[in-house]
Amino acid sequence: MSMQGYLRHIERLNHWSPGNFKSLFFQGQRIGRLKQPVWKALGQWSDAFRQDDEGLHLQGHYDSFEARTGLFAEITSTLVDEGVISHIHGEQYPVTHAGRETAIATMDRASAPYFGLRAYGQHLNGFVRHGEVLKLWIARRSADRRNFPGCLDNMVAGGLPYNISLAENLRKECMEEANVPPSLANRAISVGVLTYCTETAVGLKPDTLYCYDLELPGDFLPHNSDGEVAEFMLLPVDEVARLVAKSDEFKLNCNLVVIDFLVRHGIINPETPGYLDLVQGLHENI
Repeated sequence: MSMQGYLRHIERLNHWSPGNFKSLFFQGQRIGRLKQPVWKALGQWSDAFRQDDEGLHLQGHYDSFEARTGLFAEITSTLVDEGVISHIHGEQYPVTHAGRETAIATMDRASAPYFGLRAYGQHLNGFVRHGEVLKLWIARRSADRRNFPGCLDNMVAGGLPYNISLAENLRKECMEEANVPPSLANRAISVGVLTYCTETAVGLKPDTLYCYDLELPGDFLPHNSDGEVAEFMLLPVDEVARLVAKSDEFKLNCNLVVIDFLVRHGIINPETPGYLDLVQGLHENI
């Protein structure tokens, strides 16, 4: 299959125009990027933000984690009421210039792209070996999902809230999305992270995905308990590769998770022209 069939997904998820954004800083560190409707709306909080040619600066008198979190909660609630932000999700994401451990506050998950916050997720490839053939469990998202309804998805995938460990969140997502018991979920192997940065109509998504492989028993049958998945399919890895390369059936970032799996398991060949561009493109930074 043509390497361009895979590369197009990476290119779609790494396309943005810096000129469309103002940076949001705290103590000289960039913590987000804002499109015009949001940075204009923040003028209501003139005591909280100072504006200059570089961007907007969160003022130092918000001098505690709790005070900054409270400010962002007030902003989010107000901007939802004003129709600038679509909704409140209910999970708290870190506001940070680097990793989750450097968070200076938290903000509702739905606000993250409006503020250009780096968001974190976990995606798990559930696979089975049938002799020499690898098969992947693929989920189809429910038709009532707010984002990408009816699209294909990794067997387990979810956001990573601030106040939970990676191991605990992975166990929770495995149980909710595919009824993988904790004893089996604990066998998942961490295989690295993927990063991308994409502009949306409302903001910016500089996302980090923690990825995992979990080899499952041949008789394991996933089933969903939180209503997010319509069905699961066990597909040969060559068929999954074809779907990624030839179609747009997968939720956008799930393509990257599958491509990474194909690279690590040698199914995408390093002899193929464009291989290095593909691998490097899975780890874009801003």
